[in-house]
Amino acid sequence: MKLIFAQGNPGREYARTRHNVGFITLDMFAESIGASWKTETKFKANIASATVHGEKILLVKPLTYYNETGQTARSLVDFYKLDPASDVLVIHDELALPFGTIRVRQKGSDAGNNGIKSLNAHLGQAYTRIRVGVWSEDRNTMDDAAFVLSAFTSEQQEKIASTVSKAIHELIVAFVGGTLESSSQTT
Repeated sequence: MKLIFAQGNPGREYARTRHNVGFITLDMFAESIGASWKTETKFKANIASATVHGEKILLVKPLTYYNETGQTARSLVDFYKLDPASDVLVIHDELALPFGTIRVRQKGSDAGNNGIKSLNAHLGQAYTRIRVGVWSEDRNTMDDAAFVLSAFTSEQQEKIASTVSKAIHELIVAFVGGTLESSSQTT
């Protein structure tokens, strides 16, 4: 079993924000494979299950806030007896990367990302990440918190739907198939 874990905040007010690019792209992936979401209160998450490459996968959107997502990840890893290093893929926003840039890393520090800090505290640093760049020139006019909690422009939303989500779809399939390697790409 593989766990595909998106970083984000629950609630309509956060639905189109930069911090929720993980939720946005995982929703698009779930829709593309016909997976439907179900609230699992014992895990504090919305979860969809499917099979890809003959492997069962769980798509997870935690119901905790972004900075506390490690709790949900730990409960799922423990319940399903998963190894974070080989079975967990996390999709999250990356303030240091230009919008549309996607980087895959097998492990690493939190680099100031509080959601990743929570995951690292609960799982250790050895799990695969898809880092989705959200930086734009607007970043120069506001602090980090205001920027990541602000909404994508309509043009950015279109790019996420047309290219970013498709690239992430391919990376998820590669992860499940065991062929995902560290990389960087701009969509």
